[in-house]
Amino acid sequence: EDPATARKNEMLYFFWIRSIFFSYWDAWKIQGDFVKSYLRQAQKAQPQVPPSVHWFKIHFIQWRNEMLNIHLAQAVLLGLILYAFGWFGLQAFITAAFLGIILLETVNYIEHYGLKRAKLSPRRYETANPQHSWNSDHLIGRMVLFELSRHSDHHAHPHKKYQLLEHFDESPQLPTGYPGMMLLASIPPLWFAVMNRRIPKSGLQPD
Repeated sequence: EDPATARKNEMLYFFWIRSIFFSYWDAWKIQGDFVKSYLRQAQKAQPQVPPSVHWFKIHFIQWRNEMLNIHLAQAVLLGLILYAFGWFGLQAFITAAFLGIILLETVNYIEHYGLKRAKLSPRRYETANPQHSWNSDHLIGRMVLFELSRHSDHHAHPHKKYQLLEHFDESPQLPTGYPGMMLLASIPPLWFAVMNRRIPKSGLQPD
């Protein structure tokens, strides 16, 4: 159900589209639920005030809608870049941002490919643990990406500083470091041939 988790036999390129667009959509839905909660609280506290006034206050006075705030901040940033560096600078910034998003989603793809957490109730899943993400203890990938490849420890201890992340033998292990896995993921048939047989039976997603 998580759009940022790659399904078994899902190609990297399809995952990019699903993760980017559905994560964006989910973010708006989550923010919408928060806004509805704020509105209910405001109307309960001040029932004499029209709902439209509460709505305006929440969005443009209290600035409770983080998605709206982020988009406004991005618009201001793009405007400043255009003003300072012209169209070429703006195009360069957008290109760099796009490449950054693609790299991030590629890392998301290899970190959780084919793994899942047990669903305990309609709104609750089992606690994330080291078995719920792929681990890589290869030196070059660790150095280049600041221990990002020890993602299993991050799952187990999300507040742990990156330089203190440790290796877990019990986690599913990638055959090489993140740079190599990112290249492998770009060739789906090879990726499936290498990775599908490595997915632990206990964490296997259905085909």
